[in-house]
Amino acid sequence: MPLHAAALLTAEKSFCDNRVIGSPALNRRGLHVGRVALAERMADRRRRRLGRFADPADREAFARDGFVVRRDALPPDLFAALREEIETRTFEAREMRQGAAVTRFVDLPPAVLARNPALAATARGPLFQGLLRYVAATDADPILYLHTVITHPDRGAPDPQTAFHSDTFHPTAKGWLFLRDVEEADGPFTYVPGSHRLTAGRRAWEQAQSETAATAPNRLHARGSFRATAEEIAAMGFGEPVSFAVPANTLVVADTHGFHARGPSLRPSVRVALYGSLRRNPFLPWTGLDPLSLPGLAGRKGAAFGAWLDARERWLGKKSPQPRVGAVLAGDPTPRV
Repeated sequence: MPLHAAALLTAEKSFCDNRVIGSPALNRRGLHVGRVALAERMADRRRRRLGRFADPADREAFARDGFVVRRDALPPDLFAALREEIETRTFEAREMRQGAAVTRFVDLPPAVLARNPALAATARGPLFQGLLRYVAATDADPILYLHTVITHPDRGAPDPQTAFHSDTFHPTAKGWLFLRDVEEADGPFTYVPGSHRLTAGRRAWEQAQSETAATAPNRLHARGSFRATAEEIAAMGFGEPVSFAVPANTLVVADTHGFHARGPSLRPSVRVALYGSLRRNPFLPWTGLDPLSLPGLAGRKGAAFGAWLDARERWLGKKSPQPRVGAVLAGDPTPRV
């Protein structure tokens, strides 16, 4: 129990795995909504000190909507070089199947970036890095991948990512620089504008969810990634979701504490992007002091996570949700899992 209580001061979010976080009695007294509100206030304070990472128009858009969209994000010559590298070279990859969708992850440690200069210039560039850090409200090293989503809507169970959900109880950033056009029929990223804020409507909904989440039948919901129906989102007072059917060379960075989903695919599709994700302990008062940004550690989060998955499978017998699939083209439409 002491360890469960100590986790209140971390990013731990699971209601079913932590008896304190999941306590109906404590949550009836406001434990969960208190954590959400405090995390939001702390992020707001940190973000005010990170304004250098985003221009005024992007800061205004984020404050209003919870996301930033930059079309023609890269100069044409850099984008052309980036596409040539990603579309014509093979990379060591992992794949994860979720129903009818397969997500391919290509880790981007320093050695891979050294062999791909356009990819390195983009992934380490001020726009991609800056918006991730601003939205996440932390000056830290993000995890980076080439990220491919392969969908076959007529195969397998429904993709759980097509349900609107919040990744966690605190602000966190995910970003995609799309390498190919994304059309509406391809199942684009979809987001509910303004849902990154703890409005009165969302506070009431979070309160209600927190009192029963520990025993929720949906495992993802019970582990703190709350699922919400369209009717619930409307009842909170939010408007219609926005889908990001966008041309190639568009960068989207969103706070995925807000409600978002993968749109339903109406046809087989392949979406390829440079992807970044950034989250830290939401209760830190400082913006930096990230040990994983130190030389020798920076850029290695993906490799470390993959090594942990492999070790867990090897020593504990727990099958990796993202097995290695060897060297593949990032945009290869044929999944290996």
